[in-house]
Amino acid sequence: MVEISYKLLKLLEERPDISQRELARELGISLGKTNYCVKALVDKGWVKVNNFRSSGNKLAYAYILTPKGMSEKAQVTLSFLQRKRGEFERLKQEIEQLQREVQQSRDGAE
Repeated sequence: MVEISYKLLKLLEERPDISQRELARELGISLGKTNYCVKALVDKGWVKVNNFRSSGNKLAYAYILTPKGMSEKAQVTLSFLQRKRGEFERLKQEIEQLQREVQQSRDGAE
């Protein structure tokens, strides 16, 4: 959930006029799950939704990160970064182990 929260907050900050359909596509999740996640951010007070009418006379929304949302985005970003660093370190160790195994099998074949 940290990854979705991070990506969702980042997208909303970068593109406040993005539609939920576009958000779903960018996040790789269903429209229903996107709606649920956006609503949760609004309920937490992290995001404010403003209605406006576009030039095509369709109802549209702008998602604005609140000061609390900006603070939480910083925390979510830190958590996401720590998680990705851990994944990177585990992957790095796995690669090093595989390289040792390949080298050992080459040394044994000679």
